[in-house]
Amino acid sequence: MKASPIRSAAALFALASLFVGAAFGSAYNGHPKLVVVVVIDQFRGDYLERNRDQFGDGGFRLFLDHGAYFTDCNFDYANTHTAPGHATLFTGSYSSGHGILANEWWDPTKRRMVTSVQDDDSKIVGVTTGVPGASPHNLLSSTLGDELKLATQGKARVFGISLKDRAAILPAGFAADGAYWSDAKTGNWVTSTYYRSDLPEWVQNFNARISKYFANSGKSPGANAIQDMAATPLANAWELDFARELILYEHLGTGPATDLLAISLSANDILGHRVGPDSPDIQAMTVALDKQLSDFFNFLGHQIGLANVWLTLSADHGIAPLPTVAAKLRIPAAGLDGGKLQFQINSLLNARFSPGRKTEFVKAFSYPLAWLDNQAFGTLKIKEEDAEQAAGEALKQIGLRGYFTRSQLADGVVPDTAMGHKYLHSYSPEGGWYVMGIPAPYNVGNPLGTDHASPYTYDTHVPLAFYGPPFQPGTYRGHCEPVDLAVTLASLLGINAPTHAIGRVLTEALVASHDGSGRTPASPTPMPPKPLGDGLQPAALGGVGQ
Repeated sequence: MKASPIRSAAALFALASLFVGAAFGSAYNGHPKLVVVVVIDQFRGDYLERNRDQFGDGGFRLFLDHGAYFTDCNFDYANTHTAPGHATLFTGSYSSGHGILANEWWDPTKRRMVTSVQDDDSKIVGVTTGVPGASPHNLLSSTLGDELKLATQGKARVFGISLKDRAAILPAGFAADGAYWSDAKTGNWVTSTYYRSDLPEWVQNFNARISKYFANSGKSPGANAIQDMAATPLANAWELDFARELILYEHLGTGPATDLLAISLSANDILGHRVGPDSPDIQAMTVALDKQLSDFFNFLGHQIGLANVWLTLSADHGIAPLPTVAAKLRIPAAGLDGGKLQFQINSLLNARFSPGRKTEFVKAFSYPLAWLDNQAFGTLKIKEEDAEQAAGEALKQIGLRGYFTRSQLADGVVPDTAMGHKYLHSYSPEGGWYVMGIPAPYNVGNPLGTDHASPYTYDTHVPLAFYGPPFQPGTYRGHCEPVDLAVTLASLLGINAPTHAIGRVLTEALVASHDGSGRTPASPTPMPPKPLGDGLQPAALGGVGQ
């Protein structure tokens, strides 16, 4: 009788582990062959438990039932944005170490806002645009990928992908072989001359198939259609298909050293800002992503063998509930208009320093962070410390609970409290003069939807889970932080942690060695197979939301 096909990632792992000898984790000899870190943009730590009963066996349950799952993982800083979050996960440090303060900030020299990855010395590759190129040049720390490249003398292959440039570039680091993201207008996958001068043929071919995705969505390519698709499960399928192509054509998992792929899935964040964490649409996207991840892990099992792959799951930040949803439960909440708040702050500062004028002392306000114009204050001979304190007091007058100035944070002058430490970890020398306001809980800078960027648990709480031979399956309820991810993987791979890392090795979740070497064995006890479905999906266009 013909044997039935292997149908799940779990079964693939079980079979493969029977034939793998007592090898030990080491980046230098390709054990594992590939490390995949999946970061879901705006994926709160409670989402896995909220939707657990709707998951199949091969997606999120691969981590929940067969991996090391940490339930109390929180960022220990206040600036819970996409760029700092991704930098934190891969450097093992907070903004005070890696320097990425926000998605964008005021550049006092250029006299304009710049993005966290904007690089005027490079150009975008893949589309014709006047937008500057991008690179990791603002990072002040090395990343896990950088240390992997250094340790293996360049033999390891390192890539980062995301719909967002910052979420592809910052995880990949300085020495990456490539970072790819989606152009907001055309949907094409692009890169920067920082990495290469032209798109590989396989990327060009993938871009040529974008019309097939729009055929599935019933829309035609175009700026609005791209944005609409980016907020649907189709965007995650699109990105995971790109990851498959990258693995195949860049030959990841086939070299003499361990390779690293960082995948940041952006769709959840794009949708979540509109509808909030309690929407049925977010639940539907989470359940759809579970199936999509199951298909992707099946692909890894067929292509490389899951016994040769380590998987990690986390997120860059959480999200506040819609203010209207919180208010229905009698929880004080508000959706605030950042533009109106900026006008109020400037009015207060003008009344104090230049009555009768309309000086723009605050050049930008990204709730709850104010960027100050040093020249405007300098004309009045006002020092930075005094300017920032005045702006902070104005923030309190418009309703924020308190503030920390850049000067305070630079000098380490904060209360010895949990909140003080969060803001100290949020400091960066980038951005000129600025003030970080402390928002009231459940107050967000979005009058129509919701937002993140607070020090509260709904923004700081994210999942952290590992799957693979070195990790002891179980649910771990002790406290950990996202800075622990890079440090734990570095230790297991036998390489240096990133230069500014402050995380700890999560030893409680590691399989103990039995040979006295202190190293972690690559093959745990096999787990029983659990059928899932039809196994490997085509690399071109997997099913979406089915």
